[in-house]
Amino acid sequence: MDTAFTAEQDEIRRTLRDLLAKRSGPDEVKAAVRTAAGYDPQLWAQLSEQLGLPGLALPESYGGVGCGLTELALACEETGRVLLPSPLLATAGLAAPLIAALGTAGQRDELLPRIADGSLTCALAVPGGGLALALGLSGDNRSGEWAGGGRAGGVQARPGEGGSWLLFGEAAQVLDGHSAGLLVVAAHTGGFARSRTLLFLVRAADAVGLSRVRQTSLDETRPQARIELRDCAAELLGADDAADVPGALASAGSGAAAMLAAEAVGAAASALDRTVEYVGAREQFGRAIGSFQAVKHRLADLYVRIQAARSAAYFAAWDPPEAGGLALAQCLEALRVVAGEAVQLHGGIGFTWEHEAHLYFKRAAGDELLFGPAHRLRGRAAEAAGLFAAPGVRG
Repeated sequence: MDTAFTAEQDEIRRTLRDLLAKRSGPDEVKAAVRTAAGYDPQLWAQLSEQLGLPGLALPESYGGVGCGLTELALACEETGRVLLPSPLLATAGLAAPLIAALGTAGQRDELLPRIADGSLTCALAVPGGGLALALGLSGDNRSGEWAGGGRAGGVQARPGEGGSWLLFGEAAQVLDGHSAGLLVVAAHTGGFARSRTLLFLVRAADAVGLSRVRQTSLDETRPQARIELRDCAAELLGADDAADVPGALASAGSGAAAMLAAEAVGAAASALDRTVEYVGAREQFGRAIGSFQAVKHRLADLYVRIQAARSAAYFAAWDPPEAGGLALAQCLEALRVVAGEAVQLHGGIGFTWEHEAHLYFKRAAGDELLFGPAHRLRGRAAEAAGLFAAPGVRG
């Protein structure tokens, strides 16, 4: 297998890094997360129109660039370096693969081109805060426990008039749910005896009975919302209720894990770069603190950890079904360690909540709460590989 990047892939990385260096510094990030949308709409439009960022992995027949997950992961590594607040993960990483996999021809023709050009942002609404489980990252999602169950809990769906559906319930911790133009909602239907989880489309602009409230989150660069649906009209994603929803969610989860792993590597590398720059300039006892052997050893350990995590992230981008969860576990762990060391090595100023080192610390903690923790990601990977099977039985 040739693991060298192509000239096109290198150009995607270079172009995106140059643009974000000009438009997305720490001050710009802090200003963007405090807007109503939670990100900079002008920068998002520029990334969409000039670079085709949300359509990188979509086919050209739907207005996409026609690349794949590898290119999308490389872009995420660069957005992770600056902790870019954007709807990229929720739209291109979660919603678009589900629409492409389960949607009818009409739904794909209508929605995917708008996703590709950046005019439509999306969010995946999963009840109960069980996003990692729903995506098959921290456990088997076929039981449906993550979506509530029976006649109560989660979001319930019942048939309406003219082939439409009505949704009732709520979902919390919905990434970019407060600003997304389209919600992909996981809901129960069929009552207690025939309960099953399906996906529904809710167009936010004209949805009666939809209430969205942005929540306070630890990591402001990943805005979250609570979605309330009160007999809200919805459209079934797909032609019928026979679709393999758990399988589609798990497939989307593998791709999202590769994107998240690359983001974590980019964030960790940037945090280390900023720390190296600081210890090279900060003097103590008449010399730069970066010249002390103990500090050098700590920085070297962080560098090795990041390089190992980067290798895992790249492999996951090439082969996500097998490596997505494991790579995400390693990269989240690397980011957590690097962010913690960055705070400490910045000394007293690093412990102030306003310092930019805490942006990386919050990203590390927030991502592990949303998509981890790391030991559950590894546990799920071990189960899928059959490592916990009885002697003589292969999983």
